[in-house]
Amino acid sequence: MKISTILDQIDLGSMALPEFQRGYVWNRDQVRGLMNSLYRKHPVGSLLVWVAKTENANARGDGSLAPGSVELLLDGQQRITSLYGIIRGKPPKFFDGNAQAFTGLYFHLDEEVFEFFAPVKMNDNPLWINVTELMKADVGIFIGKLFSYPEFAPKINEYINRLTKITHIKEIELHIEKVTGEDKTVDVVVDIFNNVNSGGTKLSKGDLALAKICAEWPEARAEMKKRLEKWKKAGFNFRLEWLLRNINSIITGEALFVALKNIDSATFKTGLESTEKSIDKLLDIIASRLGLDHDRVLGSTYSFPLMSRFLVQRGGNFIDYKERDKLLFWYIHTYLWGRYAGSTESVLNQDLHHIESLDGALDRLINQLRQNRGDLRLQPDDFKGWSMGARFYPMLYMLTRVCKAKDWLSGVELSSNLLGKLSSLQIHHIFPKALLYKHGYPRPEVNAIANFAFLTQETNLVISDRDPTIYLEELSAKQPGAIESHWIPKDKNLWKPEYYLDFLSARRELLAQAANNFLDSLVAGTIPEKEIGPSVLERIEFGIPGEISTPAEEDLLLECNAWIVANGLPEGEFLFELTDPVNNQMLAVLDLAWPEGLQEGLSKPVALLIDEGRETEEAANRAGYRYFTDLESFRSYVCTEILALGESCSDATNESEIVS
Repeated sequence: MKISTILDQIDLGSMALPEFQRGYVWNRDQVRGLMNSLYRKHPVGSLLVWVAKTENANARGDGSLAPGSVELLLDGQQRITSLYGIIRGKPPKFFDGNAQAFTGLYFHLDEEVFEFFAPVKMNDNPLWINVTELMKADVGIFIGKLFSYPEFAPKINEYINRLTKITHIKEIELHIEKVTGEDKTVDVVVDIFNNVNSGGTKLSKGDLALAKICAEWPEARAEMKKRLEKWKKAGFNFRLEWLLRNINSIITGEALFVALKNIDSATFKTGLESTEKSIDKLLDIIASRLGLDHDRVLGSTYSFPLMSRFLVQRGGNFIDYKERDKLLFWYIHTYLWGRYAGSTESVLNQDLHHIESLDGALDRLINQLRQNRGDLRLQPDDFKGWSMGARFYPMLYMLTRVCKAKDWLSGVELSSNLLGKLSSLQIHHIFPKALLYKHGYPRPEVNAIANFAFLTQETNLVISDRDPTIYLEELSAKQPGAIESHWIPKDKNLWKPEYYLDFLSARRELLAQAANNFLDSLVAGTIPEKEIGPSVLERIEFGIPGEISTPAEEDLLLECNAWIVANGLPEGEFLFELTDPVNNQMLAVLDLAWPEGLQEGLSKPVALLIDEGRETEEAANRAGYRYFTDLESFRSYVCTEILALGESCSDATNESEIVS
């Protein structure tokens, strides 16, 4: 079938994209390669379509389908979408991706190369032809323009042939293989898709499970995204697959997505509603009871499927506060020891089976943790981690919230109900980094968890990078007990830089003691109830507190991630925990990471590491990551190798726009 006819079929609704297909992921290099191959009449492969009855077809987008039957693209989406965008000058209705990948393609009549628009190179140069304009207009218009340049006369016939050759791309025939028959269910077709797409991105089990649900309930994906957006506005950024796993656990009691195979749309809708209610309640409980009020301190998000399942089994409410606190005790230990950092499905399945019977369920879960750990008591050495990504970072944040730690300037308790931009908690280095580096301490010791304290932004700004021997003395006099409420050793000799390592050791002792006291009280059900504050879901977070060195560095990472998403690429994971797949030990924490690559399945894992040490870089390298240590080189990589935007990319991504 001619390319022009295929595009007409898309406009008529006779050809569409199945719901289970992922979005458009090609970059500009791939688009250029396709056009170059077609221009030179090289083979570009055939298409594979699934012929389905229109009434049974579950297609992407809001375009209407032709009556009777429709051909759903299984193999060829990237090629056809690119051609549609170039020839029509707009994406097809089923489009979901970054239109910049095929926008602004030009052809040089002399060099016979395709490139994307670069103003310095192409402005006022008549040899650069806008391919989309050529495809949409009469070639005669462009030929007429060439005759207005006398200097082109010697090569005018060559230029005319090249223009015509480009327009004839629309007439190239592409072979179409068709999958037909009543026996071709979604399962069968997805298997076919994965087989023919072996060189590209295969559908995950979650994709397949959602595809089956969408076949009956097309709005399922959109409804799930509504919930994700609600939680994101409150400071909790979850992924679609995470929500699907929660729904799966609630409906089926299983972790594996295959359990959704025979679930009908009505059951799934009910499961989504139950999941939303249970997650809302859990987020509020965790925020109010533990003070963990945004996603960077939640620790183990993959504990939620089990907690959601348990809560729904209880009819949406705990028997009493003791049962609730015992579940929270289990939850805390799951992130302290990385319960779900490795083989999530198998471990979650094991734990879900422990709560099939609610009688004694929480004791079984806690005993399972004890069997794996031997002892759940926290030791001072457990606080030896460093950086904001250490597993005990949420524990320090939690202790600050729940143990009545006081602000050093105002003396106000840093409870979980503080609101406002200057009240959100930020990391403070008790011993300033510059001071410690000056005394020769290495990065892991400078950024040790035991050197962190959480303060309001206002207090953090006032203290800044002052010497602790001076400011701790002053604050102790102004607000008696405030310093000690953060487990700062009372021995003033330890406030001197030369005794910094002794300070860390003494503070770890105090932190371990405070943590054990709190956890013992939590599991015993002896912690008094707190006054109920506003729902965490009613707040819009102004920013995320964090060690990431400075507020400017935090803004840099947040804005960089926003820029990535704005360019149609997947959102990166903050403080991604890199673990050993064999023993589940944490190897490093990556500031901002894309473990599946910026083009999932088509590019290697990548990370942005700002002001990290050699150990982190080496760990990322061993794990197969391509990493960048500054924003400029990362932007260059994204622009040139992923988006293939070249010079035009830098205009939209200068540093002043990323660091606000």
